Amino acid sequence: MLSKKTQYGLKALGYLASKYGQGPVLISEIAKKKKIPIKFLESILLQLKNKGVLDSKKGKGGGYFLANSPKKTTLASAIRIVDGPIAMIPCVSLNFYEKCKDCDEATCGLNKAMAYTRDATLKILEKKTLHDLIDTPE
Repeated sequence: MLSKKTQYGLKALGYLASKYGQGPVLISEIAKKKKIPIKFLESILLQLKNKGVLDSKKGKGGGYFLANSPKKTTLASAIRIVDGPIAMIPCVSLNFYEKCKDCDEATCGLNKAMAYTRDATLKILEKKTLHDLIDTPE
């Protein structure tokens, strides 16, 4: 399950994707439109800026904007930046691997099932981009 932090981050990125090429967007606008607590949003957007997904402009007419086309940033990379691993357990994580203390990965059925789940999830998340997060009109 996605954490609230990741859900908020992806909602904000979807909103910024919908505004791509229109200039910086105020954090207060994102928070209001997507119903995200502003203090929480500030830390998420700063994290995404520090990893190069977002850029910002200070002062009058300032705000946040996507650093690249929404079609160039995958959901997998955005999720990893905001919340870390995509895998459900650490022993199958590709980027945040940790060995389990209580099992043998070579024979562990849970490890095999979760590796399969990770691969299926990644197959989708590596193809979907921020462009796919843009809300459709009602």
